[in-house]
Amino acid sequence: MSVHEFIEEFDGLPVFTFPESAEAPDPLPAAGAVAWRLAHDPYGDGEDSSFEELWKRFVKAVDLSGVRALIVGQWGEAYDNTSEVVVSAIVAAQDRFTSLRAVFLGEIAQEESEISWIQQSDVSPLLTAFPALEVLTVRGGTELEFPAVRHEALRELRLESGGLPAEVVRGVCGSDLPALESLVLWLGVPEYGGDYEIGDLTGVLSGARFPRLRHLGLQNSEIQDEIATAVAAAPVVAGLESLDLSMGTLTDTGAEALLVGQPLTHLKQLDLEHHFLTAAMAERVRTTLTQQGVEVVIGESETMGQYEDRVWRYAAVTE
Repeated sequence: MSVHEFIEEFDGLPVFTFPESAEAPDPLPAAGAVAWRLAHDPYGDGEDSSFEELWKRFVKAVDLSGVRALIVGQWGEAYDNTSEVVVSAIVAAQDRFTSLRAVFLGEIAQEESEISWIQQSDVSPLLTAFPALEVLTVRGGTELEFPAVRHEALRELRLESGGLPAEVVRGVCGSDLPALESLVLWLGVPEYGGDYEIGDLTGVLSGARFPRLRHLGLQNSEIQDEIATAVAAAPVVAGLESLDLSMGTLTDTGAEALLVGQPLTHLKQLDLEHHFLTAAMAERVRTTLTQQGVEVVIGESETMGQYEDRVWRYAAVTE
């Protein structure tokens, strides 16, 4: 999943964008045959003056009882309007969305808005309103709230950000999600709201709260070495099938910790793409784990940035 392009499939369904014009194709797809995408471009030539107007047409034209997957892109000026209007609209229709199983809130490409400009809100009402929801993806960390919750059905949770607030990290890691199989956190950097510390990840690293977790992504961080070191000794790893520590500032220090820590040979895949390893260490990681049957996604080392006398490493997605 990339911030540069729109997805074509969501939760196993092809994506269909609900037209911004009332002259919609006739007939529309069957409600349960596609993942419905709604987006209001404030500068587009559609007839709707707001996301609310677009939503009214959507709920009138589509049998909500059959909708299984819902994607929401722009809901107006990303930096002026929070996603509360979207969350409220979906929750208000909960009695009609009887088949809803997957929601992507904020599928906004970089050409439309930088990820740090996306104004989110408290997304926990979606989980409260939809106890059968299985997949929740949220893009954007600004104003995002995720208090600790209990949810029996959620199996995939993905939060993409250039900077994930510490309260959100603690809320996720303090939640009781017994069915969760995949957790992905783009943690981001302090300049864009990522004020978390390694201790905030204790809840997930302990492995106690998410007993069915099989995929863990702790990505896009400036403290990727600290994360790798913590993961190397974390109980959660023993139950994983795949581990993703990509998009961050991983150096030889973090890679060494992974190699000398608990065994990773049970993993099907280890993703370290976008890293700052030396060529020798990258080859060591690749060779050591590949020989044990692990697919290692690693690629080439990133080039460190430099300005005057300052050299720095950078996460993949920040602003």
